[in-house]
Amino acid sequence: MPCDLMLIAYDGSENARRAVEYAGRFLAANRAVVLTAWEPMLRQAARLSGISGVMQPDWVTDEEIEDIAFTDAKTVNAEGVKLAKLAGLNAEARTVECTTTIWTAIVEVADELDVDIIVAGTRGATGIRALMHSSVADAVLKHCHRPVLMVPPGREPGPKD
Repeated sequence: MPCDLMLIAYDGSENARRAVEYAGRFLAANRAVVLTAWEPMLRQAARLSGISGVMQPDWVTDEEIEDIAFTDAKTVNAEGVKLAKLAGLNAEARTVECTTTIWTAIVEVADELDVDIIVAGTRGATGIRALMHSSVADAVLKHCHRPVLMVPPGREPGPKD
């Protein structure tokens, strides 16, 4: 019996593509929302200039100009929806502006939509790298109260493959 609503976090990475593939292979849902979170370019630039210690300029904004990050997010999201449909899911698009962290945006949309499961790809970091750089999927798992399907990256072909 399929669940009612699945949320697939999609950022265009190979790991996200793999997560969509596995969601289609192992899960059934009446609806699958493919979510791409994005951060406005002005906020990214301000954050980066703050981190670097550079004085932040007075930003000039033009409401008529669409943010390049939003345009990119819509393109990435459309790719995710297409992949989800090819995987057999009844997929629909959703982009959300990230105001704090990407994992927070994913959890908030999951709560807003009251999804049954969240699907996310992981980087598969281990050891000190995993300790230094927590993944979005790990943070979603730690902070949400819903089932999460975390899909690890594929195995690198070895010398015997």
